[in-house]
Amino acid sequence: MNLKDKHILLTGGSLGIGKETAKILVEKGARVLITGRSAQRLEEAYKYTGAQTLVFDISDQENISDNAQQCIEALDGKVDALINNAGIGSFQKIEEVNSSDFKQIFNTNVFGLALLSKSIISLMKEQKSGTIINIGSSASVKGFVGGSVYAASKFAVRGLTQCWQAELRPFNIRVCQLNPSEVTTAFFNEERQERAEVYNKLSPKEIAHSILSILEMEDKGFITELNVWATNPF
Repeated sequence: MNLKDKHILLTGGSLGIGKETAKILVEKGARVLITGRSAQRLEEAYKYTGAQTLVFDISDQENISDNAQQCIEALDGKVDALINNAGIGSFQKIEEVNSSDFKQIFNTNVFGLALLSKSIISLMKEQKSGTIINIGSSASVKGFVGGSVYAASKFAVRGLTQCWQAELRPFNIRVCQLNPSEVTTAFFNEERQERAEVYNKLSPKEIAHSILSILEMEDKGFITELNVWATNPF
C-alpha cells in the first residue's frame, strides 16, 4: 500500500507505540486520526505527530458505535487502515485475581477492539479493501507468571485476528497481528508516564517501523502474524 493520502485510524495514539506510529505515518503522507482517553495527552500527541485527534474511551461499549461513526466522519467516510493499538494490562497470579480484573482488561483489549472493528469492517467491505492491524503481544502466544488476565486477553485477540482473516480475505481486507515483546512505554506504570528507552529493549520506534512494513506491502499479499523480539533483553 502506498501510504500517501491514505486514511488511517489508530487507537491508543497518545503515547508510546501509537504516538510513534502516527508520526511516521504522517511523515509518509497519510491522513491519520488517533484516539485516546486523555484530551491533554492527545493535544501533546498532535503537536508531536500532526495527526488528527478524537477523545473517546474504547472500553465504553454503550457508545462505541457512535464513537466509531465519529471516527469515520472525521476521516471523510473512508478508512484504508485500522490499527488497534489501545490496550491496558493487569498482572497478578491467579489466586489474586477476581472477575472485575478480567472485565476491566477484556473491556478494552478484547470487547472494545472487536466492537470498534465491527463498525470499521462494515465500511471496508463497502470499499472492498482495507488493512487491519491488531497489536497483540508476545503474551498472545505464550503465557507467563502473573499473566492470567493479560495473556488471556491477548490470546483472545489472536483468535479474533485469525477468524477475521478467514472471513475478510474475500473482501480484499488484510488482517494482521503484531506481537512485540516488552517495549519501553508508559504501559507498565499507573501514572501513564513514558519510560526512558533502555538500550537492550524494544522502543516504540521499532514497533512503528514494523507496522509501517506491514502496511507498505503490496495489497496482493499480507503478513498474517509478526513477532518482534528484543535481541538480548537479559
